[in-house]
Amino acid sequence: MLTLPPKVTERAFERLAEIGAASDGKALRIAVEGGGCSGFQYEIDLDIAKDDDLVLSNNGESVVIDSVSLPFLADAVIDFSEELIGARFVINNPNATASCGCGTSFSM
Repeated sequence: MLTLPPKVTERAFERLAEIGAASDGKALRIAVEGGGCSGFQYEIDLDIAKDDDLVLSNNGESVVIDSVSLPFLADAVIDFSEELIGARFVINNPNATASCGCGTSFSM
């Protein structure tokens, strides 16, 4: 079965440009760590790219994912959402079998 790297939406790249990530030498880092109320949790932060990162770029902005987190994010979509409760980067992950209400914790 072929797995694809995550996809980043145009809206997510536009938000990175709005906050000036690249102009500060940073990229959006998406990582998966153990913990959270469902077993795994997403860590989303601005960081510099490292040698073993997958780098997804568009219009000078970048999203980076470390090699350990990459299998957990295969075929996922990284987006930016603005709702009444707030604005945030979101991950639509087809590998997650369950998630909690916070949107940052999931199980596989």
